[in-house]
Amino acid sequence: MSDVSQKELDEFRAGARAWFAENVPSEPDFMLPLTFMEVGTQEQFDFLRDWQRKCYEAGYLGAAWPKEYGGGGLAQAFQDVATQEMHRAGGPIMLNAIGINWAGPLILDMGSEEQRKAYIKGILSAEDIWCQGFSEPDHGSDLGNAQTRAVRDGDDYVINGSKIWTTQGNYAKYMILLARTDPDAPRKYDGLSFFLAPMTVPGVETVPIKKLTGEYGFTQTFFTDARIPATSLIGGEGKGWAVAMRTLEYERGARGGQAGGYVTVYPDVGEVVELAKRALRNGHPACEDPIIRDKLVKLLATYRGLQLNGKRSRIAPLVQDKPMSLPLSSKLIATEFYREINQLAMAMQGPRGAYYVGEPEAYDEGIWQRSYLNAFSGTIGGGTSQIQHNIIGEHVLGLPKS
Repeated sequence: MSDVSQKELDEFRAGARAWFAENVPSEPDFMLPLTFMEVGTQEQFDFLRDWQRKCYEAGYLGAAWPKEYGGGGLAQAFQDVATQEMHRAGGPIMLNAIGINWAGPLILDMGSEEQRKAYIKGILSAEDIWCQGFSEPDHGSDLGNAQTRAVRDGDDYVINGSKIWTTQGNYAKYMILLARTDPDAPRKYDGLSFFLAPMTVPGVETVPIKKLTGEYGFTQTFFTDARIPATSLIGGEGKGWAVAMRTLEYERGARGGQAGGYVTVYPDVGEVVELAKRALRNGHPACEDPIIRDKLVKLLATYRGLQLNGKRSRIAPLVQDKPMSLPLSSKLIATEFYREINQLAMAMQGPRGAYYVGEPEAYDEGIWQRSYLNAFSGTIGGGTSQIQHNIIGEHVLGLPKS
């Protein structure tokens, strides 16, 4: 909607600001996750599910999704304002990350009318948690070589195989699943199909994976003769690769349409600057170290560049030479930036950078160490940084695959 007035947005912002000021919950007596990949306990899960539901019911999540499926039916500008005010108030993360950011936009984009009516509202309210079934134990980043099998049997598909790094798989009701329906297809990509697969049927088992951070944000998922309805198929049999590539566009931020909110708390750059003034190296503030100062200034420049690139990407004349360059590179630059700035925050602390959560000598209760370890998941999920370099080389610069 291009006819939204500034007055309407201002009134909506005022209402959102007042609502978040009143409703952002107090810090609980347990550690809140910095990212949806850090949800490892039932109390964390219940707390965040309740928070997402409240935001949705208040109209501040899914505001721009179609009203007939459970969204707010408003212009995207309203959701942008709601997310800004959510962030300003310091609200917790949204729990159902894969639902609101990947599965939901995909279903609205490529799903049937029946699928939109069946799934969208539950995604927004966090009643139905979604997970992702792409990676497999033996195939790493070679997504096109997925070997989990889906065999048609009447009105069902029978699934056998395993998926790994299934975030929130132990809580999920549904999985976006890439599986092989035709092992004899001439091209490996042609034998794949994409499913909106229920996780609650017999034959589906999830096993928690303990992370370096000490919690269990991931699982491995095993399928043993698990029967899912044929209506779970999206995009048509053998068309799964195209659906998966569209999903990855949402995951990498190269395509809009997400429900809003945020699913990761990133380090505040201003807080890193303040840390440089407090943290001591050799008895002096870290900001007095010329090497630290030089690295910090370069990272601040990168951060400002990321902010401006987000605006620049929406102005067609500024990107007409290579219109996909910024959307395709943003995931790589942003995830590496947050890893590097957390690493610098730890380096500023000298020997105390080795302390972790729960240790009295840790700066800021060890949040920098947590944030640093969590940052690696961002450089892996949605395609590793190495894969992102290949994508930019091939699809932006036009370089050959070999």
